[in-house]
Amino acid sequence: MKQVYFFDEGDGKNKKLLGGKGAGLCEMTRLKLPVPPGFTITTEVCNKYYENNKKLPKTLMVEVKKNIAKIEKKTGKKWNSKSNPLLVSVRSGAAISMPGMMDTILNLGLNDQTVLGLSEKSNNPRFAWDSYRRFIQLFGKVVFGVDDKKFDDVLNAAKRKQNVEVDSDLNEESLKEIVSQYKQICDNHTGRKFPTDPTEQVELAIKAVFGSWMGERAIVYREKNNITKDIADGTAVNIVSMAFGNMGNDCATGVVFTRNPGDGSRKIYGEYLINAQGEDVVAGVRTGKQVDEMKTDLPQSYKQLAQTCERLEKHYKEPQDIEFTIEQGRFYLLQTRNAKMNAVGMVKTSVDMVKEKLIDKNRAITRLQAEQLEQLLHKRIDPEQIKNYTQLAKGIAASPGAASGIAVLDVKRATTMGENGAKVILIREETKPEDVPAFFESVGILTSRGGKTSHAAVVARGMGKPCIVGCSELKIDVDNKQCSVDGKIVREGDSITIDGSTGNVYIGDIPTIEPKVNEDFKLILEWAQNAKKIGIRANADTPEGAKLARGFGGQGIGLCRTERMFNGSDRINLFVDMIMAENIEERSKILKKLGELQKSDFIEILQAMEGYEVTIRLLDPPLHEFLPNPEELSEKIRKLELRNETNEANAARNVLKRARELAEINPMMGHRGVRVGITYPEIYEMQIRAVFEALVELTKKNVKAHPQIMIPQISSIAELNHIKKIYDSIKKEMETVHKMKLKINFGTMIEVVRAALTANELASTAEFFSFGTNDLTQGTFSFSREDVEGKFLPEYMEKELLERNPFQSIDVNGVGSLIKMGIAAGRGVRPGMEVGICGEHGGDPSSIKFCHSAGLSYVSASPHRIPIAIVAAAQAAIEQSKAKPKSKAKPKSKAKPKSKAKPKSKAKPKSKAKPKSKAKPKRR
Repeated sequence: MKQVYFFDEGDGKNKKLLGGKGAGLCEMTRLKLPVPPGFTITTEVCNKYYENNKKLPKTLMVEVKKNIAKIEKKTGKKWNSKSNPLLVSVRSGAAISMPGMMDTILNLGLNDQTVLGLSEKSNNPRFAWDSYRRFIQLFGKVVFGVDDKKFDDVLNAAKRKQNVEVDSDLNEESLKEIVSQYKQICDNHTGRKFPTDPTEQVELAIKAVFGSWMGERAIVYREKNNITKDIADGTAVNIVSMAFGNMGNDCATGVVFTRNPGDGSRKIYGEYLINAQGEDVVAGVRTGKQVDEMKTDLPQSYKQLAQTCERLEKHYKEPQDIEFTIEQGRFYLLQTRNAKMNAVGMVKTSVDMVKEKLIDKNRAITRLQAEQLEQLLHKRIDPEQIKNYTQLAKGIAASPGAASGIAVLDVKRATTMGENGAKVILIREETKPEDVPAFFESVGILTSRGGKTSHAAVVARGMGKPCIVGCSELKIDVDNKQCSVDGKIVREGDSITIDGSTGNVYIGDIPTIEPKVNEDFKLILEWAQNAKKIGIRANADTPEGAKLARGFGGQGIGLCRTERMFNGSDRINLFVDMIMAENIEERSKILKKLGELQKSDFIEILQAMEGYEVTIRLLDPPLHEFLPNPEELSEKIRKLELRNETNEANAARNVLKRARELAEINPMMGHRGVRVGITYPEIYEMQIRAVFEALVELTKKNVKAHPQIMIPQISSIAELNHIKKIYDSIKKEMETVHKMKLKINFGTMIEVVRAALTANELASTAEFFSFGTNDLTQGTFSFSREDVEGKFLPEYMEKELLERNPFQSIDVNGVGSLIKMGIAAGRGVRPGMEVGICGEHGGDPSSIKFCHSAGLSYVSASPHRIPIAIVAAAQAAIEQSKAKPKSKAKPKSKAKPKSKAKPKSKAKPKSKAKPKSKAKPKRR
């Protein structure tokens, strides 16, 4: 196994082996761009490190020394030299970009001797000691785990003593004193002298970078972003000769995007700092200058930057995120990677790059992160309401969207409060990678320092969370748990609103309005609709939900939960009365009223769907869920008795008696779904009749409507046939009375494991299947979602007993196998049978990919996730079409595997047959 690749040896396309950063450096070297010499230690070595109980392979340091010798040859500098020392940076780099999640060390190789050599060689003692203090701080923090605050306190004290505002104004004497104090901090922390041998330094740094792969913030980031081992397994280590941006005013460092990551506009976007190192820009220690100002400050370097941006974008066919350093007028590239952009930026660049003929429509769709598109569907501040609120401050708009929440200044408190359900706005001077757990639990981030490429901005943008940075007028007082601007004080716990699109901060909780889908997004959705093969329907229970789903491109409703209709203020009491009814006559009278209400809902929903299928699921939850909690009701009765309110207490006792009668030990597997329909057939009779009456009324008005009736919790053909008799009886009656043929498909949810195993039997009666993947997952794993997600599921994932949360993404091996089994069995009896899923997995991109490959007819998602589902379905179709030629191109002698694969290809046309014919009126 080759452990180390010099930049001119590595394959720039192999990100899994070299990491994204290393692959980029190798590729730029191949393109003969100005990259400082260096090498990459592979991700495989990282895995070996953990396999060997956190010990480096024995031969690694031998190879590292050989490659350092190569850098010496290329630069003319010498390792541990007192006259012309070679210094390096040591950086992490996973296959997938994880900004700020792992560690970097700069200026490695400095000690009390080499700092003098650097001082003499550069003829700039101040620069040499500035580099030394930076090295000790980064090394101390990353390798030894020293609290950054200890270094910051020393630095701030030195600035106060010298009466300067920024680090770059500190003189040589101040910097020497800082270095001495920094070393003492490290010595006190470790109980040993700070390492002076550069080879020992680099060995410790390599271990620290590998160690950061399993650091808390990196683990949390991977979990939250679904970065599994098959996507990124370990970090590489990049050792690069230093290019110095802090040698004087003809030096600079910066981070730029080839296009604006916020709105996607085609313009170089980013910041730079004169006389600084890269960490200053990323950490937001100093607020950078806009890159346009480089045209005046460093015109020749700006010209090189612009040319490089264009060249890299054309090469990668993606907007790039570039890190550069200018050392005494000489331009160096330290990194390029595909730019992380918000949804607006991704959509605009997709459309623009197609127009520029840089990419085609398929690439425009597949480059999108489907999950990220939800950002476009977030609410924004109601402009009519802003005048009623006080603006506190204005900062730099870093990540769009609006959020209101409780101001919290402490990372741990923000994390805890967010985990407990509070809406938190995290307020900090600047954020650091270790603050990331609080990002996930906050609805928005506000910092007083930093620019658009600072840590807070990049991470928040990637998460799609509103963020404002560089709000310099905001004075943060952590000790007193408050912040203020010109005498206006916000205490921790007060409500504030941030607008990440404008940079404005407001006091109070401002109402928001629904987002509007822009023309670029509409165009992307149009391309995706044309590319996808699988249908996209909505989970919608109200006319409003149905209209929203249609507006987002939903073509039908895969799950209309009728029980949700009973929760309205005009119905819930009626439904409770129905449950409390003592005989069938009394119950039937109430059901007649409920039937009228349901019919009117069905009419509106069917009209909103404009002729697309609407799958109406009959009552599913157990009846006790509609009654008050017995414990709470007992407490209410006790209080009524104390107030001598006898009549109310007696009525409550009756309800309590019924609630206790209906209470179940395990309601998930109890008296619910079809079991209620069998024991209380009048409930299902009412619902089936309401569906038929709605269809009759719409048919008489020449309105196209396609309702389908779906029976939940079926475990046997006997249960299904029992309800089918009720359906047949009502159908016959309605057709006779209204003298018309009525077509309403009759089907079932498959959410009980036995139903999946006996799908061939069910298909003899059911005209369609819909997999209820929420319950099917619970039954397959024997997990109660409500219990496991908050208790042991996170630990299962941390210990890699599960790769993904099975309630968020379909468990392909278990639940997926049941789905495939059910599809094959059902279509074996009823060729071309419509089969969909209606669990929450219908809006999950990776689950949609599985559903496409399994040959489902459609997926059903919540209305707001329909655009995500459309794009994910298109991506699945495009990826499959790309894969097909490769499999066909394999030697024809491998005929047998091909013939084995045929049933899969046969199943597809069958599954598409029905939906396609039904889709005709929809295209009108």
